[in-house]
Amino acid sequence: MEELMRNVLQRLGRSRTAGRLARRYGLRLGASRFVAGETLEQAMRTVRRLNAEGLMATLDHLGEFTRSEAEAARAAAACRRTLEAIAESGANANLSLKLTSLGLDLDEGLCLRNVREILDAARGYGNFVRIDMEDSARCQATLDLYRKLRADGYDNVGVVIQAYLYRSERDVEDLSGLGANLRLVKGAYKEPADVAYPEKRQVDRQFRVLIRKQLLGGNYAAIATHDEAVVEETKAFIRERGIAREAFEFQMLYGIGEGLQRRLVREGYRVRVYVPFGVDWFGYFMRRLAERPANVRFVLRNLLR
Repeated sequence: MEELMRNVLQRLGRSRTAGRLARRYGLRLGASRFVAGETLEQAMRTVRRLNAEGLMATLDHLGEFTRSEAEAARAAAACRRTLEAIAESGANANLSLKLTSLGLDLDEGLCLRNVREILDAARGYGNFVRIDMEDSARCQATLDLYRKLRADGYDNVGVVIQAYLYRSERDVEDLSGLGANLRLVKGAYKEPADVAYPEKRQVDRQFRVLIRKQLLGGNYAAIATHDEAVVEETKAFIRERGIAREAFEFQMLYGIGEGLQRRLVREGYRVRVYVPFGVDWFGYFMRRLAERPANVRFVLRNLLR
């Protein structure tokens, strides 16, 4: 039953019609638990609050699967405005983005031009940009574009590797030679068994392998997890190997694991919170619910109110 619920939520998240209907309710639907607001100003207020508590942030202007060059241009402009707002406020934050929002499915050349403009703006502000990983069908195109950017001399860009894909250990090894700054995640998309591990225990095992490979490779690791067992194992591993705390950070989602985030900060670890915002929040919200279908009860209570 839980797997069926996950599948339904994943499909809903890809539906533009469902997204339009959900926006009639606004964030009152319950998405405000996971989304910092619909405007950049609301998101920046959240970032300033997080910074005051010792937490870093990465801002993500939500949106994916653009259908026109004009839509991609608007998404790129929103990314540049976000970088400008971070610089003006002096916030401790960087930017995360999705390539499909910048035209990856339309034309890779268009997408590459948009990303370069964003990276040029980030470089001017002394900031960093993370390319999010999307579903497996776009994994190779994402990594190819990342390699092109690094070959062009952009060193202020990182990418994401998802532990549930069979290919991920090889990808971490291949990217090590580039000195890649990687965010390591378990993965949140529904994938077929021919490309991804079907069982949680398999994903968990590979996630631990990827964390150790990235740390031992001497490249920066952004370890994105709310799994306290993984956090504790990572802390023990870096102590055993004498790895500096400046060589990695823990990353967590806005609205999830807040107690753990603050405990790690008190212990002196670097912690970054992924802060999504924007009117196109529905797909992101559905993926968060699909990760833990019990959260659907939380949404239903909001609707009844």
